[in-house]
Amino acid sequence: MAATSPLPRWAPTPSPSRPLWRGGGGTADAASHGRAPGAGLSLGSVFPWATGGEGGAAAGGAAPPGDGGGGVCVPGSVCELVPPTAVAADTAVFLTWEDVRVTVSGGAAAVEILDGVSGHARPGEVLAIMGPSGCGKTTLLDTLAGRLGPGMNKTGLILINGRQEKLAYGTSAYVTQDNVLMSTMSVREAVYYSAQLQLPDTMPAAEKRAHADRVIREMGLGDAMDTRIGGRITKGISGGQRKRVSICIEMLTRPRLLFLDEPTSGLDSAASYHVMSHIARIAAREGMTVLAAVHQPSGDVFELFHGLCLLAAGKTVFFGTLSDATEFFTLNGFPCPHLRSPSDHFLRTINKDFDEEIVESSKANRKTAAEAIDILTTAYKSSSYSEKTMNQIVEMKHADGASFKKREQASFSTKVLVLTRRSFINMHRDIGYYWMRLAVYLGIGICLGTIFYQVGYSYSSIQSRCEVIMYTTALLTFMAIGGFPSFVEDVKVFRKERLSGHYGVSEFVISNTLSATPYLSVIAVLPGAMLYYLTGLTKGVDHFTYFVIVLCICCLLVESMMMIIAAIVPDFLMGIIIGAGLQGVMMLNGGFFRLPSELPKPVWKYPCYYISFHKYAVQGFYKNEFMGLSFPSDQLVESNVTISGIQVLKSKLEVEMGYSKWVNLAILCGMMVIYRIIFFVIVKVAEEIRPKLGGKRGCVR
Repeated sequence: MAATSPLPRWAPTPSPSRPLWRGGGGTADAASHGRAPGAGLSLGSVFPWATGGEGGAAAGGAAPPGDGGGGVCVPGSVCELVPPTAVAADTAVFLTWEDVRVTVSGGAAAVEILDGVSGHARPGEVLAIMGPSGCGKTTLLDTLAGRLGPGMNKTGLILINGRQEKLAYGTSAYVTQDNVLMSTMSVREAVYYSAQLQLPDTMPAAEKRAHADRVIREMGLGDAMDTRIGGRITKGISGGQRKRVSICIEMLTRPRLLFLDEPTSGLDSAASYHVMSHIARIAAREGMTVLAAVHQPSGDVFELFHGLCLLAAGKTVFFGTLSDATEFFTLNGFPCPHLRSPSDHFLRTINKDFDEEIVESSKANRKTAAEAIDILTTAYKSSSYSEKTMNQIVEMKHADGASFKKREQASFSTKVLVLTRRSFINMHRDIGYYWMRLAVYLGIGICLGTIFYQVGYSYSSIQSRCEVIMYTTALLTFMAIGGFPSFVEDVKVFRKERLSGHYGVSEFVISNTLSATPYLSVIAVLPGAMLYYLTGLTKGVDHFTYFVIVLCICCLLVESMMMIIAAIVPDFLMGIIIGAGLQGVMMLNGGFFRLPSELPKPVWKYPCYYISFHKYAVQGFYKNEFMGLSFPSDQLVESNVTISGIQVLKSKLEVEMGYSKWVNLAILCGMMVIYRIIFFVIVKVAEEIRPKLGGKRGCVR
């Protein structure tokens, strides 16, 4: 059709690197348009390796074709990762969506983001989702990937191979617009650690490393392999390189369905072309279905796409091949000017953000973008292009593909070890995470130790010892919120990798605890030893050991509490304010500023006093400090009388003496575990609620 169209400019032609349809040597459209609507579409007829049927890999046929087109996977090539048997067990993905509408609650009335969008994506091809800013590109991508957020409601029908499917790990991947990466890692480390998490244990570590290096080089990052990614503290690789690292991580498993949100943002035209041409080659070679939301592709990049979904104001302006799009615009009075890129022409025609300027400087026969959108959307609904799209959707709905199967990945123990190692390195390199806190803790230790230097054993030393204990419990644990900004970044990485199925909440909680404990132990031991011996607290290795253990557990407990806050309030500034407020309330009810008998019973004693970790930490410190000591009374109280530590605990401090100090330590450990369990539950509940609030995949409402 494009060959006979009187176009005013050049028509898109495949570049030598543009992937072609592997079934019969023609293009995808040539392979499908010749069928009658509803005739059915067999995966085995198009991709013999996808079904394992006759002629497929399972029957001893050819594996997925490689670059040479001979169906042989050359050692060292990218297809080496997936053996023929694994590919045969997998399935090609025919993705269809019909009359998809997405609304979001906003004020009195719901705001419609997508309005009756329909389309399809087939294996071996790259579908471009284009349109001006705010047209609904990312929302459509999130809808198809099942990632709509809370408050967004979806209606319509989304099918994979004619069925409502839940995307399994390894079968799909999503490269988000925001590059969520660990800033302290180098490019090589970021991709390699991800490979260890995603690839199965049956794959040797050397092969995982080699595969990670190969993927990095494919994305043109060979020269930046050992450069830190960088972030808010240190400068690292560029924004475009970060985008390519994100693509590398998601391409490690060679997913069957790949979603790309702005994959060319931050890249120059040459880098954009090389990245997209590489993705297109892999899609053609391995039968991968790729959907990319792109904003302003260059002419060369635009030619790499097999199909175009053009959106404006949430409506479909056009869906079909690139040549058909050019013809469609021409037939409806919007021909592409000579030597202008079609992508630039399409977006300029339907971008209504600057309609005022266009109207003021336009000729009489010029139309505004709003008018152009109305003309094109109306024309598309009644055109043969829309009918062709619906016929292809009907064909794909009858595809006889197998259901998704979750691919094998690393075991639970491997994930915990890898995450612990990665988190340990991250904490070691992040100055703001622990090292600045350690410096502050040492400063506080010196201050407390010199101000309360050698308090002695006089009657007045009782008050001094209590103050040292309270300041230690309050200040050193309060400073644990200093690492919250860094922890928020870790939680963002966790959310992104968790959503992609790389690992679960259990692995994250366990690895975070294991990696943080050594650092918190150092923070507890060094400043604790400094202030303990400078102030002259109760001598004895057992007393000092108990002191630093309780201090370490308190720091872990506060971090566990901040994990909960980070899961609920992802903004680090709000999180610090809320965390400081909660600790302030707990501190007031800890039994130091007001004795337990003096606390107002409603709220402050029941339940605040009993749920405050300061209560158990302070009372444990009190028992550790005063048990076995005696203090001679001074002349102002009563002469020639010695007060025992037991009397101080019972009458002066109102400490609960029905259990030992080790019970206090056990309660603190239990509270830390409970806080981490609460974090686990919050994340799990959020995962259960999210699909319900965001609309279930494939349902019609």
